[in-house]
Amino acid sequence: MRLRAWRKDDFRPYHAILQEPEVHRHFGPQPMGQEECWRRLMAAVGGWSLNGFGTLAVERKSDGKLLGNVGLFTAWREIEPQFGDEPEMGWIMATETHGLGLAMEACRATLDWAEAALDPTPVWAIISTANEPSFRLAEKLGFERLSVVDYHGPTAVLRRPAWG
Repeated sequence: MRLRAWRKDDFRPYHAILQEPEVHRHFGPQPMGQEECWRRLMAAVGGWSLNGFGTLAVERKSDGKLLGNVGLFTAWREIEPQFGDEPEMGWIMATETHGLGLAMEACRATLDWAEAALDPTPVWAIISTANEPSFRLAEKLGFERLSVVDYHGPTAVLRRPAWG
């Protein structure tokens, strides 16, 4: 697996991942449309310019196939507590990778980079309360559940303490 910058030609493969039932069920009852997918991709690229961090494409080294994404971003979500000034971590991986430890590897690499490149800061995450695999991953990464809010359905707010 390799983490790399997004490319324009990632759009269709990324959209296909977001259409997978085991992926989109944690984002809402309907698969994400092309417009929202494109906006997410553009925000992923733009986050690097505005924040000094962003998300990265996750690809398989052997053939360059897009497997998902991982990274830090800001979203200014309409939830409490408000944490838009601090990074939020997210990961979305294709169904074929589930259970293989690739999300853990990608997330760990992202946090290692953040700890080396950024000033110490808490990192936030939100996870659908039905997404047990993501909760297990988040807990291994040091995130703690703080609360449950109604954000496109029941959603847990998690926080990882600042390092250092």
